[in-house]
Amino acid sequence: MSNDLSVLSRIDSPEDLKILSIPELTALAQEMREFIVETVSKTGGHLGPNLGAVELTLALHYVFDFLIDRIVWDVGHQCYPHKILTGRKSSFQTLRQINGISGFPKRSESPYDHFGTGHAGTAVSSALGMALARDAMGEDYASLAVVGDGAATEGMVFEALNHAGNASTDITVVLNDNAWSISPTVGGFTGYLNRLITVPAYQKLRDDLWKLTGLFPDDSKRRIRKVAHRFQESVKNLLVPGTLFEELGFRYIGPVDGHSCSALIRTFKYVKTLKGPVLVHVITKKGKGYKPAEVHNQRLHGVGPFDPSKGQPYKSTSKRMSFTEVFGKTLVNVARDRHEVVAITAAMPFGTGLNYFSEEYPERFFDVGIAEQHAVTLAAGMATGGLRPVVAIYSSFMQRAYDQVIHDVCLQNLPVAFFLDRAGLVGEDGPTHHGVFDISYLRAVPNLTCIAPADEPDLQRAVAFAMEHPGPVAVRYPRGSGPGIDLVDKVEPFKSGVGRWMRQGTDIVVIGIGPVVYEALKAASFLEKEEIHIGVIDARFIKPLDESLLQSAMGKARLVVTVEDNVITGGFGSAIHEFLRERKIHHGRIISIGLPDAFIPHGAVNELREMMNVSAGKIAERIRDEYGKE
Repeated sequence: MSNDLSVLSRIDSPEDLKILSIPELTALAQEMREFIVETVSKTGGHLGPNLGAVELTLALHYVFDFLIDRIVWDVGHQCYPHKILTGRKSSFQTLRQINGISGFPKRSESPYDHFGTGHAGTAVSSALGMALARDAMGEDYASLAVVGDGAATEGMVFEALNHAGNASTDITVVLNDNAWSISPTVGGFTGYLNRLITVPAYQKLRDDLWKLTGLFPDDSKRRIRKVAHRFQESVKNLLVPGTLFEELGFRYIGPVDGHSCSALIRTFKYVKTLKGPVLVHVITKKGKGYKPAEVHNQRLHGVGPFDPSKGQPYKSTSKRMSFTEVFGKTLVNVARDRHEVVAITAAMPFGTGLNYFSEEYPERFFDVGIAEQHAVTLAAGMATGGLRPVVAIYSSFMQRAYDQVIHDVCLQNLPVAFFLDRAGLVGEDGPTHHGVFDISYLRAVPNLTCIAPADEPDLQRAVAFAMEHPGPVAVRYPRGSGPGIDLVDKVEPFKSGVGRWMRQGTDIVVIGIGPVVYEALKAASFLEKEEIHIGVIDARFIKPLDESLLQSAMGKARLVVTVEDNVITGGFGSAIHEFLRERKIHHGRIISIGLPDAFIPHGAVNELREMMNVSAGKIAERIRDEYGKE
């Protein structure tokens, strides 16, 4: 990529694209793919989605000026080509690293990033908002939303399309259709898009028209092809009548080859002349241009560092199972003798560990697409019919279904089990994905039992408990592996609201929740060498609390310390403060260690723990300081 003869070396801003020929743009696309693979193999990140969006990104920047025009990338994990073209090529090696560039669009990072994204379904709504603001302010710019990687199955997209078609303002929606989210895209809408792509009569007519008009002289070819394009659109409406998008009020254009720079540029130049809502249907291949990503779409969607020559992740030296694997395999075992157990996910069977369940019990597994709200209420309906639904969703994605958790599940006290993967600090995906609010937003809900296992056997017990408990249960656990405690062969469920001593002590008592308990244990070991003796409790339950254990442990303690990987505001520490104040059983000091009232940046989890003062060393340092105040 450092070769001065390369096209990429000559690109420092989108303006540099506009002087390139089509062959040069095609060469640039391949160089950008190589650059993305080379970088992501070192930093980790979203590989497949970005490789599939290179020509689309080039064409958009070739036709539009996004210092003036507006673009919103739905989900945002297909924005790497956009970042490379918009002045961030030289810093691209810092991708997802502490103090480096984000893996998602970020308004504070560049004037080309018009809207911060990270969750699916927000692009059409925000782009429509920009278009309406433009109209109200009497300004003149194009507003575009690029929707892809399964985000079009998100209910919010349909809500926004419904409004946009009725609003009759100028907005362009680019549907980047690659038939995938993280897993293959599911649902009736996907089948509908496939029918649009595969109408043979229309496809043949389009190809024949293009070849025929290519026979005319260059001076008249453009004018004739413009007329032919209008004719083609009219015939399409006869062959594919009443398309959904046109019924909603959009002008539908496509499908367009998403890997042909010339076809894309021609289409977007035409779209730029149109008024009102327009939807451009672009067909792309996830992982395009890098064989391992084309073949292994799912594995190379989002990756850690990997060997670019093979497309294989570097072998881990750790033999510990991840919490995700423990959950997935335990659920399979628990469900073996319980045929009423069903599992639901929102487009993430592998990310949540439900791939094990789907392979073992396919008829009891439901992937609803990127539709968290529907997933939760679907589970509520199933529970009224006698089933035992398990809903596995990332912590930060469950935020999207909060009303359904309250209104449809907990208000009716239905036996739905929520398993929240990626709780706490998730690392390089950053603030859109950190699961640091769930304790605060879940413990406020009546009827909901909340558990945070500290280790692998306790996650096994939590699964068993959730299958027995007569009401709703939420279980949170982090990304990655646990402390490495051996699994149990015979899984017995918890007793509700029962914690445990991990280390005895009465003068200073640390009460932790989740795997951060093991950080507290390390901190206690550090301080023991300084003859500062600490007891450590694993609360296990966020709600209900183990009142008996807490009363006996804290009645005489001079210092009580709570530790969590959730924001302190409204979190586990707040629950302990409230409990002690209500019971009037503690007259010493109490401090809470957790995450600040701020959005936490991206970076490696161990670096973020240190930065946020929840590592073993930082916990020990805080306790030492407080102990010195005695």
